[in-house]
Amino acid sequence: MDLVGTKDTIPTSEASSGLFNSILIAEDDPVFRHLLQSWLKKWNYRVVTAENGLEAWRALQQKESPQLAIVDWMMPGMEGVELCQRIRSAGDTPYRYILLLTAKDHSDDIVAGLDAGADDYLVKPFRFEELNARIRAGRRILKLQDDLLRAHSSLAFEAAHDPLTGLWNRGAIFKLLQKETQRHLRTGTPLGVMMADIDYFKAINDSYGHLAGDAVLREVGSRLESVVRGYDSVGRYGGEEFLILVPGCTLADLALSAERIRASLGSRPIHTDYGEISMTLSIGFVASYAECRVETPDDLVRLADAALYSAKANGRNRVEGASHSLAQTR
Repeated sequence: MDLVGTKDTIPTSEASSGLFNSILIAEDDPVFRHLLQSWLKKWNYRVVTAENGLEAWRALQQKESPQLAIVDWMMPGMEGVELCQRIRSAGDTPYRYILLLTAKDHSDDIVAGLDAGADDYLVKPFRFEELNARIRAGRRILKLQDDLLRAHSSLAFEAAHDPLTGLWNRGAIFKLLQKETQRHLRTGTPLGVMMADIDYFKAINDSYGHLAGDAVLREVGSRLESVVRGYDSVGRYGGEEFLILVPGCTLADLALSAERIRASLGSRPIHTDYGEISMTLSIGFVASYAECRVETPDDLVRLADAALYSAKANGRNRVEGASHSLAQTR
């Protein structure tokens, strides 16, 4: 444990940035643990300490626990190598970077530590400047991973969402409908589907321009999301049509919900840069339930669309339910 630090302070621009700024120390030697903690605090890191492997494992299960851990090999309860193996077996996301400390310096020991899941290996005694450099290297890897996860999340969002309204796009809302239909057929719980359409949308585009029409679509999407339940789903099905999935609703409840949505969205004009624009919705709905199950997502959409066509043919700004005789004779 003859560690030597040659400077009282070390540049800390990365540590002070706040990114991955917490570090877990798992070390059973109280003197060495305190020494490590003192240096890490000098470098402006927030430090979480554990006296053994089991305590370290419990600390890492906490919400917002450190992503970077400095782990001693020899500890009571659970050795550092076993802790590495358990962390990797858990498959944590985001990734945890592990720096393993030990007095073992044989090449076989290094291989064993890295194979157990350690990312880096530091042999005691070491200089604190080297420890700081290895921590910075670990932080760079964690930052790269964070950047990749953010990029992946952004791409996944874009792939599933309509770029104009931010709602589920046609493909994504239909996949959700497939899942809800499977659950409905498996459990017998009711499943409601609504198809909503902005009345006279072409006239809005012709009178105010397509940018105003885009503003109307965005506002209608926002209002729809605000009036449905938290576990309902809204997607832009195409053009000015919106598909709304309403699981667990009886036919009577679905009719009331559709009417509430229609009345709410048409109750006030939409403010745009091109003036205030009044709009109304027509809604067609269908409910599949134990006595009359609709077995495919395509049939549910077809029936909701037929009900929407009926609502528009009967004057628009109204709600129509689908006839289940269509489903029974399809």
